[in-house]
Amino acid sequence: MLKSAICNILGIRYPVFQGGMAWIADATLAAAVSEAGGLGLISAVNYGKEAVREEIRKARALTDKPFGVNIMLAAPDAAEIASLVVEEGVKIVTTGAGSPARYMDMWKEAGIKVIPVVASVAYALKMQELGATAVVAEGAESGGHIGETHTMALVPQVVDAVDIPVIAAGGIFDGRGAAAAFMLGASGVQVGTRFLMARECRIHPVYKERLVKASDIGTMVTGRSLQDAVRSLKTPFSKQFARMEADPSVGADEIRSFGTGSLRKAVFDGDLAGGSFLAGEVAGMCRKEESAREIVLDIAEGAEKVMKEKSSIYGC
Repeated sequence: MLKSAICNILGIRYPVFQGGMAWIADATLAAAVSEAGGLGLISAVNYGKEAVREEIRKARALTDKPFGVNIMLAAPDAAEIASLVVEEGVKIVTTGAGSPARYMDMWKEAGIKVIPVVASVAYALKMQELGATAVVAEGAESGGHIGETHTMALVPQVVDAVDIPVIAAGGIFDGRGAAAAFMLGASGVQVGTRFLMARECRIHPVYKERLVKASDIGTMVTGRSLQDAVRSLKTPFSKQFARMEADPSVGADEIRSFGTGSLRKAVFDGDLAGGSFLAGEVAGMCRKEESAREIVLDIAEGAEKVMKEKSSIYGC
């Protein structure tokens, strides 16, 4: 059975994390992933503190397996959520969009395992210094906010630099991608885009339809002019955003205003003209809706199969 150090640290069966996707990763999806043996994550960017509390309690009612909460540290209510996870006895937290330094002592005292998402070696080293349990090294193939370095280059450099487990993210869809990540030294993988196609993922049907229709070049990156690069599906919205960025007569404030609330419009309304349909470069591999269990098992068992097959080819 596919297993690594991170499984023992977190008490999970398979080293497969579900991405903590904003406005998407709720208790239903997280619990289904955890029940399948992976690590389900609840996004804290879901309606505010009390709604997140409700999602945590709902997940606990749906599964007795470990699950975590993803906290976007740039969010206005990040401090409230940081305290909430302690109040609710959450034992695993992943973080993004900022440094968790101000919360680390509180979280460690509460026995919380903290796993920040990083996009560079320097930031991974800083997180290790702060006492992170592990890091998620996320390459630019991923959906949503991205850094500059791609997964194939980022993961081995982070693995070589730190002494804590590294979870690879960005461009991983099935067992082949997971096996490649393990060969690079990763202790696990985090998957976002494929879980958008989970039956338990309650995004708008138009979102799933666009994923199924996506090609290998079906995503694009916008927001670089705002130092806030984001990867999403090519849609009327994302193309208009790119045109505005390329037009010197359009100011940054106007561009930001155009993008405000766009993810929610995609997730809940399926609004192609006003919604940002975040997705990674593997969107072109999305072909059907599956259960979260089928996805977790396909990744875990597929990786094990690939690694066994390749080792036999080379006589190992």
